[in-house]
Amino acid sequence: MSIESPTGNGSTRSKRADALRNQQTLLAAAAEVFVTYGVDAPIRQIAAAAGVGMGTIYRHFPTRADLVTAVYHHQIEECAEAGPRLLASAESPIDALRQWIDLFVDFLVTKHGLADALQSDSDRFAALHTHFVDRLLPVSAQLLDAATDADDIEPGTQPYELMRGIGNLCIGRDSDPRYDPRRLIALLLKGLQMPQRL
Repeated sequence: MSIESPTGNGSTRSKRADALRNQQTLLAAAAEVFVTYGVDAPIRQIAAAAGVGMGTIYRHFPTRADLVTAVYHHQIEECAEAGPRLLASAESPIDALRQWIDLFVDFLVTKHGLADALQSDSDRFAALHTHFVDRLLPVSAQLLDAATDADDIEPGTQPYELMRGIGNLCIGRDSDPRYDPRRLIALLLKGLQMPQRL
C-alpha cells in the first residue's frame, strides 16, 4: 500500500504508472493486430484486442499516425532490450542471435505499411528510421561479436548487412502466401555458421 504525501503525489504517481501500463498494453495489442491485419486495421479491432474503449485509444493517440509511430517506437525498444537479455540467458551466442533474429523479423512484419501510414509526414518517418538504425545496429553488432568470439559464426559479417539482408528477405511476404521468409533467413544464418569440426 502506498502512503500518499500531503500534496497527493502518491496518488499522482500511481495514476501515471497505471496510465503507462495501459499504454504499454495498448501498444502490444496494436502491434499484434498490425502483424495480422496491417497498419490499416480498424481502431475498434485494436481497442477490442487491448480490452479498452476506442475513446481510450484516441486519448493516448489522437491520430492513426500517432498510434503507428508509438507502436514502431515500442517495438524498436523491445527488440533493442531483448539483445543483451538473450545473450545472458540463451545457451550459446548463436542461440541468442537466432532468437533475436526471430524478434527482428516479427518487428519487420509489424512495420509493414509504416511508410504508407506516415506518407503525409516524411520527417516523422525519417526520424523513426534513424532511431531504428541507431538503436538496433549496436545490438546486432553485440550479438554478432559474441557469436564470432564463440566461434559460432565466421568473422566478417557486418551488422548493417545482416539487418538489411533480413529486411530484404521479408519483402513480399504479404503479397505471396507461399513465401516464407523465415525459412530463407534460417538458411542465411546457417550459411554464417562455422563449419563443424570433426
